[in-house]
Amino acid sequence: MKPTDFAKHLTEFLSVYLPSQKNVSKNTIRSYRDTFKLLIKYFQEMKSTAAERITMDLLSKEMLTGFLDWLETGRNCSISTRNQRLAAIHSFFRYVQAEEPSGMFHFQKVIAIPSKKAKKTVVEHLTPEAMKLLLEQPDRNCLKGRRDLTLMSVLYDTGARVQELIDVKVSDVILDTPAVIVLTGKGNKTRRVPLMKNTVSLLERYMLENKLDKPWKSEYPLFTNNQHNKLTKEGVAYIISKYVTSARKTSTLVPSKVNVHCC
Repeated sequence: MKPTDFAKHLTEFLSVYLPSQKNVSKNTIRSYRDTFKLLIKYFQEMKSTAAERITMDLLSKEMLTGFLDWLETGRNCSISTRNQRLAAIHSFFRYVQAEEPSGMFHFQKVIAIPSKKAKKTVVEHLTPEAMKLLLEQPDRNCLKGRRDLTLMSVLYDTGARVQELIDVKVSDVILDTPAVIVLTGKGNKTRRVPLMKNTVSLLERYMLENKLDKPWKSEYPLFTNNQHNKLTKEGVAYIISKYVTSARKTSTLVPSKVNVHCC
């Protein structure tokens, strides 16, 4: 069977355009890929259409709106997730309209699909007193406790996203005055965040006792698990949760559920 125009464009979009021309992060490419995996699943399960029969003509505004509704009602996805999937579709169709100008009118109907408004949620923040209590929980007499204290201090001091934190390499930590840490966010955009003296002291000790001061370890992840692999988002969430439970045994200053972004 001859490859469809959808197959051709999607392959080029994911494997060439995004990584080489747009230079987007691997996480973004993974998210976009997952969107189209779900779209193919939607065609197979809801439209009885095999992946090899999906064409650009089938990807109408009405079809894609149905897909988004299926995500929200059939798969119980949040409005935020729905909008993320739509953003991937918009990006794909902007790419395709440049490749096939003759279909621009059809493609722009899809690009015009609006995001869905979600209820605004209140962003929670720990008070300085609650954060101080949380930082008192790790056992400073053991290696893992000192790692956790350093991790939470960096998270609090820099306001880093969890993904940014776990992506930090040893070479991203600059402790010479003025001390900074280099964070890499969405789209591989970097920013240099200054560090407070206490965090600098914790990092100096942490890196020294873990022998991370060796030049050949510059590309090692800053924070690792018991298997010396880079921490995961779930791993960081577990660490925070553990100390939240500990802190609440003596005080209600710390809420029972603390999102890692609160730190």
